[in-house]
Amino acid sequence: MSKLYKAYLFRGKEPVIDELRTMISDANGGEKLSNRQLVKIEREGGPSTAAMRGWFFGKVKRPQSAGVEAAGRALGFKRVWQKVK
Repeated sequence: MSKLYKAYLFRGKEPVIDELRTMISDANGGEKLSNRQLVKIEREGGPSTAAMRGWFFGKVKRPQSAGVEAAGRALGFKRVWQKVK
């Protein structure tokens, strides 16, 4: 069982999965997520298509930070910390 954090609560899948899905869609003109897009991310240095299919369509709820970072960077983004309002 995973440890629960009072400062970071969510139900179901971690919110970063939906954030990445939106980034991928936006980078492709609003197109629905497709295997072609995942293959392109993998070729650009991102995680495997199998890993990403697990995030978006499978049972993975908490992807590893390194994979999330690699996917974002393959799309041309980087994560930053911001002060919470």
